[in-house]
Amino acid sequence: MNVCQQVVRVLDQVLSLDGRSASFNRDTRLLGAIAELDSMAVVTLITTLEEQFGICVDDDDIDGDTFATVGALADFVSSKLATPAST
Repeated sequence: MNVCQQVVRVLDQVLSLDGRSASFNRDTRLLGAIAELDSMAVVTLITTLEEQFGICVDDDDIDGDTFATVGALADFVSSKLATPAST
C-alpha cells in the first residue's frame, strides 16, 4: 500500500466516512469540500497521521494547502517520512 492509499484509509477512519473514500484519488479536494473535515477533525487527523506513519508534525509545518487535496496531504506525509526526525 502506497502513502496515498494509506492517507485515504486514515481519512476514512478519522472522518468516519464509512467507505466513501473508496472513490478518492490524488485530485480529490478535502478542505472545504468534505463537511466532516472541520478544525477539530484536522487536529485528530494530524495526530493519527503522526501515529500511523511515525512522523512528527510541527505547527509551522502545516497550512491550508496541506489539506487542499488528497495528493497534497499524501505528498506532505511523504516529505515528513523522507526527513529525519531531529532529536
